[in-house]
Amino acid sequence: MPSIVTAVPPAPAATARAHFAARLAHETDCSDVHAALTSGEPDFVLLDVRGPASFGRGHVPGALNLPHREMTAERMAAWPWDTVFVVYCAGPHCNGADKAALRLAELGRPVKIMIGGMTGWADEGFAFAERAAA
Repeated sequence: MPSIVTAVPPAPAATARAHFAARLAHETDCSDVHAALTSGEPDFVLLDVRGPASFGRGHVPGALNLPHREMTAERMAAWPWDTVFVVYCAGPHCNGADKAALRLAELGRPVKIMIGGMTGWADEGFAFAERAAA
């Protein structure tokens, strides 16, 4: 008798490969972002899509604050068309990164989500930055 895990059989290898390759084309994780940020000039722009107050309480070092509602063609024109954007929000309980990724894709921009967001960053034990007091 199959277990609850194998009661639905796994996908064939080719199907699984396509699925996971597609996920990696859309997602990155906190560890990979951290490695890229600390190894020199990253080849992406990291966007914290939470509100300014949340960003001010702490954010991933090097991130820019740009809530998804403020992503317009005019605002995004500050970056070349081939700029890769990596977006994140509070964590798995927040869909702000999904909204931002959708918005950027609708604007024709390359985008990935940093899965885990702030929660994932904290789970990895990485340091946060805080906005300097005015």
